Amino acid sequence: MDKRSLELNALYEISKILGSSLNLDKTLKNAMKVLSMFLDMKRGTVALKDDNELVIKAAHGLTLDEIKLGRYKLGEGIMGQVAKSGYPIVIPNVGDEPLFLNKTGSRLDIDKENIAFLCVPILFKTEILGVLSVDRLFSSATISLDEDLRLLKIIASLIGQSVQLSRKVEQERLELIAQREALKIELKGRYRIKNIVGSSNVMQEVYESVYRVSPSKATVLLMGESGTGKELIARAIHYMGPRADEPFVKFNCASIPEGLLETELFGHEKGAFTGAANARKGRFELANRGTIFLDEIADLTLSLQPKILRVLQEREFERIGGEKTIKVDVRVIAATSRDLENLVAERQFREDLFYRLNVVPIFMPPLRNRKDDIIDLVEHFLDKFNKENLRDIKLTRDAVNVMVAYSWPGNVRELENTIERIVIMSPEEVVKPEDLPLNIREPRLIECVKAEGIKINGAKAESLKAGTAHEAETAPASQPQGQSTTTLSQVERTQIIEALSKANWVHAKAAKLLGITPRQIGYKVKKYGIRQDIS
Repeated sequence: MDKRSLELNALYEISKILGSSLNLDKTLKNAMKVLSMFLDMKRGTVALKDDNELVIKAAHGLTLDEIKLGRYKLGEGIMGQVAKSGYPIVIPNVGDEPLFLNKTGSRLDIDKENIAFLCVPILFKTEILGVLSVDRLFSSATISLDEDLRLLKIIASLIGQSVQLSRKVEQERLELIAQREALKIELKGRYRIKNIVGSSNVMQEVYESVYRVSPSKATVLLMGESGTGKELIARAIHYMGPRADEPFVKFNCASIPEGLLETELFGHEKGAFTGAANARKGRFELANRGTIFLDEIADLTLSLQPKILRVLQEREFERIGGEKTIKVDVRVIAATSRDLENLVAERQFREDLFYRLNVVPIFMPPLRNRKDDIIDLVEHFLDKFNKENLRDIKLTRDAVNVMVAYSWPGNVRELENTIERIVIMSPEEVVKPEDLPLNIREPRLIECVKAEGIKINGAKAESLKAGTAHEAETAPASQPQGQSTTTLSQVERTQIIEALSKANWVHAKAAKLLGITPRQIGYKVKKYGIRQDIS
């Protein structure tokens, strides 16, 4: 093979090596081997800048001890001069050059007369990253080194791109690590008990339980109605414990179809079933050394419950389609809004699994039992959503009192959603009791409406009774003393008038406030004979 073919093959192999991996030390070392093999270069080094000196990062033909000695200040020796000036230097015979330092001690005096030394800068755009140097063997003093120099410049350019890419990837990796650590610190602060809103006596009991259980490995069962903040407490337990730096994996047992529950929790092997093109880790594997939060645990199927029990007891399982037993170290926190003891009695939940989950039970009180916290929660959510929506909505004292008196069947989640809706939809900066949603300011009226078989969703009414052909236009003939005599039509008519007033009688805007279409509100206006001059 002629020299030109050798050079092309060398360039091809070196470019392939440099693009094969981000492991810079490995790729540079392999590139030097190729250079030596194709072009009869006895020794070669890649030295990169490290502050104000050059340090050999990869070499061929040098021992480890010799590599350690290869450090040059900028301007020192041939390599230092190239790194400082950015211009290549060729020494036809190192034995005749006093500037050649031979710091590594790899060249014996008797060899110097047969070695030419070539050194070129490693550049990325205009930045000097380091130098590439080689020892070229020759048998006569008339050898031409121009072609070797040209080839080394091309290779140095390839190395420069690889070095820059590697440094950029490493910088991004370090930034991601820093962001991850900052996020962990933020999460730790966010989910500390002191940052959970609520100071009532019942919540103090919850906080005490969290403080006691957090340092342990015990399984925790969070019980309480939907919207009471069970996930928030689960995260607090995780981030206050020794596993805070490990994963917190959330899994809602009610949100996944029954056929996918097992593969979501335990993973599967490649080819385990149709469509399993690759192996996949389940949530328990992803939570290894950390915490898994199993929300709505009562919705687990009976067929899957024994496998959960095995993980809790033995800390091991197999993927679907796999034979290898996988060991995991996972803390389990489960939550449910249903009565597990009743489900056990009805044989809908395994008794042994219930007792295994119920190691440390924590009951989350409903919001109606912690009315002392409602004012603090209202202020917290007002501040949050005002900032998010660039508003400055305030509630009057009377409006807050109405909210405190309300029973909040949806608990904290309902309160949060209500405040967000008020902040977004309120046309005024100050919200009065009459501006609150109807279900909050007139709960007894809504109960009366529901008793008649009508469901109110915001301001939209629809019949729940099968076969109901029309709405009740009047109240029942006989009413128990104290019960509201307001009719459904009056309720709907009042809400439409309120919405139209807030929307300056623009039907499309009023329809948006009510959650119905402009065509529907037009029908209602005509039905109830509503006019703009109505009082």
